[in-house]
Amino acid sequence: MPRLPFRSLPLLLAASLGACTSLAPGYQQPALPVPAQYPSFAPAGGAALESDWRNFFRDPQLQALIAQALQDNRDLRIAVSRVAQARAAYGVEASAQLPAMAAQAGADRSRVPADLNLTRRPLHASQYQAGVGLASWELDFWGRVRNLSEAALQAYLATDAARNAARASLVGQVALAYLDLRDTAQRIALAERTLASRQQTFDMVARRATLGSSSQLQLAQVETLLIQARSLVLQLQQERNTQQHALDLLVGAPVKLPDGGGEISLAAPAAGLPSDLLAQRPDIIAAEHRLRGANASIGAARAAYFPRIALTGSLGSASAELDGLFEGGSRAWNFAPGITLPLFDGNRRRDQLNLAEARRDEALAAYDKAVQGAFRDVADALSALHWLAGQLEVADAAVLVQQRRARLSQLRYDSGASSYLDVLDAQRDLLTVEQQQVRAHHALQAARVALYLALGGAAGESSAPSSEHPGLSS
Repeated sequence: MPRLPFRSLPLLLAASLGACTSLAPGYQQPALPVPAQYPSFAPAGGAALESDWRNFFRDPQLQALIAQALQDNRDLRIAVSRVAQARAAYGVEASAQLPAMAAQAGADRSRVPADLNLTRRPLHASQYQAGVGLASWELDFWGRVRNLSEAALQAYLATDAARNAARASLVGQVALAYLDLRDTAQRIALAERTLASRQQTFDMVARRATLGSSSQLQLAQVETLLIQARSLVLQLQQERNTQQHALDLLVGAPVKLPDGGGEISLAAPAAGLPSDLLAQRPDIIAAEHRLRGANASIGAARAAYFPRIALTGSLGSASAELDGLFEGGSRAWNFAPGITLPLFDGNRRRDQLNLAEARRDEALAAYDKAVQGAFRDVADALSALHWLAGQLEVADAAVLVQQRRARLSQLRYDSGASSYLDVLDAQRDLLTVEQQQVRAHHALQAARVALYLALGGAAGESSAPSSEHPGLSS
């Protein structure tokens, strides 16, 4: 009979694990709170988005900057550390589903005074023991421990998806900062070219004014344009320095870029369907994992209403003499199952369940908001691409017209058919439209990057296990 508890223990454990159930609500992915198609400017269908940013950003210098930022950016390091913390927290919760075994050894030496025992003599006693003990292990009949583990797993997966979102955001920020610098460099080149031209004109008019062939009014007009061009160059150089500092912070180290630059090669992302965002956008993936975790927490809160059964025991040998610790007949064991049935807790369990349900409702609203926000991001990017392409065509046409106007104004002035004021106005307007042309091209490139990121690009592959296979690799 003494051996019965340990003989029946494997059967008891198997029965308890087989009967284990979950009180969490059945999870079903929420319906998309957005239309099945994008509102406008989106091609029908579309291939899956390529997540490798190298296939989208094809400029070698930009690729090097992004790679360096992914390695050295401090914000991304923080996100990676948070993933490690969530992974460890999940490991702690998952380990609670398994029994904790520990080897135990001890010695006890005691003395009882003569006046405290019947023999009226001091008694000395020794006890030595060694064995294997089972710590208090909860039999998870109602799925409380398993749901807590599931909630921790979903928190880990959500944190990893948030790390992917931070990674994608960093790629986009570096790309946009690089585009900003290239845009400013082109605008500086235009402004410096205009400054050089106006300096030559000013020197020529100043010589004429000295000889009396040009008036002081014309000289003042030319000098005004010269000062405007010089001021624009200084403003753009300050803007370039600020952008350079921002890029240095993103990359994590000072970078040196050439002043000039040609066309930046960007691939054209396919818009696809709104449903594709569920698998591509890391913020939506994170929101769904939080919703799954909140759902599991409800199961753990419901299980608190039911009895908790825990097992504690040990098996080994004990003896009054150290030499007899492992001799026959020294075997000792202890088996102590326990059951706890909550009776009154001041509505604590009810409030915990209400809290879990409220958090699930919040997670559901956050999931819907993430989907709607992603839908808007894509729709805005598609709209921007459509209209910015038209604006760039207008800007190109405006530059051609202003160049022709500036040339004709100069010819009319040289032939005496018009005043120099017409030349000044034409040159001023030409500089303006040239700057606008560069900005329009930059805006179109930035919209392509925005569409790529809105579709979930640059997120990369997650290192986290899927929810269907919650085991963690070492």
